Amino acid sequence: MAMPELCQLAQRGDLPRIRAVLASSPCPDRLLDTRHRKSGDSVLHYAARHGQVAVLRYVCEDCGLSPETGNVDGKRPLHEAAQAGHTECVRYLVGRSVQINVLKRADWTPIMLACTKTNLTVVKLLREAGADLTIRNKDGWNCFHIACREGDVNILNYLLDCDSTLWDSVSTNGRTPLHTASLHGRVGAANILLQRCNYAPDTPDSCGSTPLMDAVRADHIDLVQLLVEQHGADVQKLDIMGRQPLHLAAQAGCLEAIRYLFDEHGLPVDTPASGSGLTALHFAAKEGQTNAVKLILRFGSSANTKDGKGRTALHMASGGQHAECVRVLLNNEAQDGPDCSGNTAEHLARKQAVKEIFSQLH
Repeated sequence: MAMPELCQLAQRGDLPRIRAVLASSPCPDRLLDTRHRKSGDSVLHYAARHGQVAVLRYVCEDCGLSPETGNVDGKRPLHEAAQAGHTECVRYLVGRSVQINVLKRADWTPIMLACTKTNLTVVKLLREAGADLTIRNKDGWNCFHIACREGDVNILNYLLDCDSTLWDSVSTNGRTPLHTASLHGRVGAANILLQRCNYAPDTPDSCGSTPLMDAVRADHIDLVQLLVEQHGADVQKLDIMGRQPLHLAAQAGCLEAIRYLFDEHGLPVDTPASGSGLTALHFAAKEGQTNAVKLILRFGSSANTKDGKGRTALHMASGGQHAECVRVLLNNEAQDGPDCSGNTAEHLARKQAVKEIFSQLH
């Protein structure tokens, strides 16, 4: 969808051309009010988003546009400048006494958006102008929780200096800032949270996942080591589905995490998940994680271990139509046979590539 000419000029910061276009227009006010048809973005939004403070100042002061102008999502120029980390645009808008805690759709304030970046100066400008650090968005995150996803230690320390209780919040699904830092591999952020805040390293979310489980499923070994070796996180903790970190690492195909849990903690290779009886090999095969299947087999897993429904990893790989996993398992002495429902792995094959592997055995 074509961008209005004035918006294009604002984005480029071409102030002389903007002046010339407005001077030659018979209806400059109508031209200034032109919006992007879909987003509702105005000249102000484009100037703020791209850090064009001279254009922003001109259209506000010389042309009389309101810096409180919102688009279809309720996003104002301050949201744009804060999200993009444009210090001078934020400074200018704050100086015009715009609303600091205004919410765009989905309940994001300018300081929340600023915390998705690493510009401490912008965060400070907003805080000093009265930004409320405790407002939560629709997912239950405040600005501190959001900052943990980015992991800038200077911003996190600053926010805690402003309000030492900010860490004590959970999202709507029970996730803490430590979960977020762990999932995204933010070691520096996790260090701050564990040193300055009263976190228990095995705090579960609503699904029973701990920060360690999040670090494992993303293969962030440095964070795994921090949580386990320095803060005592439990490598055999169960989530609400009875899965241990090892099962989650296998499911996600996280090879470094699998090696770490076997090598450093000597976990039994075929430990079953509580309830289902699925082993790490089952989980890896079900998701088609061929390299994880190979690795777990090298650590001594039995290709013929059955879960609570009589299924082997071969059933899982075949049912998931993962041809290469089927091939690896068969090459490692996996035996086909009926599960508790009478289904063989060969019977579960649907894709031709999987069927052909079994046909080669006959």
